[in-house]
Amino acid sequence: MRKEEEMMKLILGIAEQDERIRAVYMNGSRTNPTVPKDIFQDYDIVYVVTETASFIQDQEWIAEFGDLIMIQEPDRLDQGLGRKVNFERTYAYLMLFTDGNRIDLTLQSLDTMKEEYGQDKLTIPLLDKDNCLTPLPKATDVDYHVSRPTEPSYISCTNDFWWCLQNVAKGIWRDELPYAKQMFEETSKSELNQMIAWWIGMKHDYQISTGKMNKYFKRYLPPSYWELYERTYSGSHYEQMWDSIVTTCDLFRTLAQDVAEYGSFTYPIEDDARMTQYLKHVRELPKDAKEIL
Repeated sequence: MRKEEEMMKLILGIAEQDERIRAVYMNGSRTNPTVPKDIFQDYDIVYVVTETASFIQDQEWIAEFGDLIMIQEPDRLDQGLGRKVNFERTYAYLMLFTDGNRIDLTLQSLDTMKEEYGQDKLTIPLLDKDNCLTPLPKATDVDYHVSRPTEPSYISCTNDFWWCLQNVAKGIWRDELPYAKQMFEETSKSELNQMIAWWIGMKHDYQISTGKMNKYFKRYLPPSYWELYERTYSGSHYEQMWDSIVTTCDLFRTLAQDVAEYGSFTYPIEDDARMTQYLKHVRELPKDAKEIL
């Protein structure tokens, strides 16, 4: 596998030799000092170019980066789905190579660069042939820090969490596995993830990021809470799902009450108690029941 030094030399070497490429900058995890380096980190690179058309029409230049396992062109896919795209402004290539390296490369017009450069605070300039890249402060992930909850956002989160669990219970009772699983993951589990992020943010004065899709939960949760969180994932057996729901409720309740105390919010204890009893009742409800209650 090519090392970082070799990959950066290749990326910049191609840019230096191609007159169409006027500047290069990088964003993403490799610019973030808080992210540990590992072999799966990709290279999020932007080539600022005089025009994009020639790159798109003749793609032989891509071979200079190495042998590909697969490439994705998201802008072309979006166009095929009828979405509005402008290839003259930007065009992206997501490339996975046979040595395991990955480059997410965006071609960007000069005008687009002037509009967007530096908006992401995780940005580092790498090459500037025309002095077109303005100086930037040191890269920081501040834009990705957990936001402090407002009282309305806290109320919405707790309400959605408890309300949507009745849909999950209904799906299990009806033996509608896809509905029950998706409803759980996209509603109540999603609200649990939000509460965990707020709780972690609270413990760090909201000066921290939990990562894309909350991938750093394990890093910041106490081991006992992480063990509970692991148990919120279940297989396809309904008893396992019910057990994970109970654990999800226990964890949500604990963290939500801490966040409420910190933010001077009111935790909906009556909704909690009533829905907990309702879920227990539906779990024990016979399959031939003619009434719910």
